[in-house]
Amino acid sequence: MKRLSELNIGDRATISSFEKDEIFIKLMEMGCVPGEMIRVDQIAPLGDPISISVSGYSLSLRLNEANSIFVENINI
Repeated sequence: MKRLSELNIGDRATISSFEKDEIFIKLMEMGCVPGEMIRVDQIAPLGDPISISVSGYSLSLRLNEANSIFVENINI
């Protein structure tokens, strides 16, 4: 299991779980729910923010938000 912040552009993964912090509810409201497949679309030059595809739309996350999401990598 990895953190979303550790993935590279083009990587696909399935959300496994979250760290229990104040951002957890906000992420779930944005469609980042366990079992949902995501793809890393872009990473800013300095690594923050990152853009992912989830639930059929693009979402930008700060690095600290991406760091609180645990994923399982999918090799497609």
